[in-house]
Amino acid sequence: MSEDQFEQLIIQVINGAVSTIPSYLDEIKENKEILKVEDPKEFVYGIVMGMALGMGGAILSAQTEAPTEKDQMKIRDIVYKHIPEIRERIFN
Repeated sequence: MSEDQFEQLIIQVINGAVSTIPSYLDEIKENKEILKVEDPKEFVYGIVMGMALGMGGAILSAQTEAPTEKDQMKIRDIVYKHIPEIRERIFN
């Protein structure tokens, strides 16, 4: 897989995770007391980041083999590059 294909795959994962933001925010606000969450937006930010990082590795391993440490670092770097966009979608 080329570097561009790899990055496009991770961006698709990020977009999928970001698309869940509205439903997660609603659900967490409704269940704030049960979940003991003080800031639903920060909680959703953690969920989305976990999804992006975790699913990136899972998809990569499904296509080839378990991601190497180098692959995991690439995934992290790509996801981290998109943190401002992710935070904007949640906090604005």
